[in-house]
This record gives sequence, structure tokens and C-alpha cells, in this order.
Amino acid sequence: MTNKVIVVIGASRGIGKELVLQFAKEKSNTVIALSRNTEAMKSNFTAENIHSGFIDLMSEDLHVDMAKTLDQFPTVDIVINNAGKLVNKPFLELTREDINACYQTNAIGVMHATQFMVGKMLEEGGHIVNISTMGAFQGSVKFPGLSAYSTSKAGITSFTELFAEEYKDTKIKMNCLCLGATQTEMLEEAFPGLQAPISASEMAEFIVDFAYTAPKFFNGKVLPVSSTTP
Repeated sequence: MTNKVIVVIGASRGIGKELVLQFAKEKSNTVIALSRNTEAMKSNFTAENIHSGFIDLMSEDLHVDMAKTLDQFPTVDIVINNAGKLVNKPFLELTREDINACYQTNAIGVMHATQFMVGKMLEEGGHIVNISTMGAFQGSVKFPGLSAYSTSKAGITSFTELFAEEYKDTKIKMNCLCLGATQTEMLEEAFPGLQAPISASEMAEFIVDFAYTAPKFFNGKVLPVSSTTP
């Protein structure tokens, strides 16, 4: 797919980093990488068609920060809501700050960021892909210590269905991928020592293809992407 404007939120490491690099391989694409970690993006992304910008999904000034990078792009074709905050603690050890951090980053911040993006997609249409986890997929195996992370990620699975219904008469499509074990820094935080069968690069390749092709077949769908447990 060519000549697309693509926004990746949560772009500094892991799958997000790989998404930016793979979308940018098509030189006619414009890829906007957004993250709190601007230093990592500066060292990771050197291609001329990649633009990096600072955002903090926990900030009440989120739209202001997004505008600083995105105002120069009147339309956007693809948005990947990839950011994630993981806290791995037994339930009774979770602080209010732990829970707030997960929900603000994984659910509330994603919704707030999406509000900003809608205006750039209404006229021409586009595809928003929310990245969730198998721990948030109904009926899947659950793991101790991840209640704040998994329940907050479950928020965007429901949001996906609600958004698709509200915007079904527009050209905007939204879907959600609940990812299984992928070899990333976050996986190591959740399951120390686990070797995943899928690399971050391989998962990003799947997501890139899904972002391009899925709107023809899916809208408002929450789809598991997992070959193992966890």
C-alpha cells in the first residue's frame, strides 16, 4: 500500500518500533511515531519519511501535544493504538497509582487520542487498530499479577465495538487485535524468562498487513492473535 499517512502511538520500543520501521519501508508512506520516549525514537528512526513526536497518554494536555506534531498532516489513513502500561503485582499490592497508570495509558488515553484523530479521518476514511492482549479477551486464560493491565486493556476491546457502532455510517473502521506472547520487553516484565514463539518484527508484519487489508472485511471486531498460552 502506498501514499498512506500512518500514526503509530506507542512507538519507541517492541512492536511499536517495528511497526514504524515496516510501514516506512514504503517510501511513499508518511509515518508519524508518537511516544514519551523521544530519545529512543531519535536513535531508532532515521528515514526521511518518519516524523517523531512527544505525547503522554496520561496527560490532560494530550491533544495539545498531538497537535504539535500532527497539525501539519490534514488527513490520516491508519492509526495504530499500540501504547501499553504494564504493572505486574499481586492484586492486594496494587496501589491506586498503579491502577490509574494502567487505565490512563491503556484505555482512557487511547480514547482521548482517538478523539483527536477522528477529525483527520472523517472525510477520506481510514482504519484504527487497537492493540490489546489475550489477557483481555473474554474466555481466555488469565494470569495472576496482571489484573490492572488486563482489565484496562479490556476497556479498549469494548471501546472498539462501541466506536464501530457509533461511526458505522462513516468511512472510519476500527478493529482490535488481542495479541498473545510476543518477544518484547513487556513480555519479559509479565513473564520473566519466557521465550515467545513470535518476534516483535514478525508480529508487526502481521499487524501492518492487517491495517492495510482488514477494513474490507472487518469493522468493530475483537480478534485473538495467539498460537500459545501464554
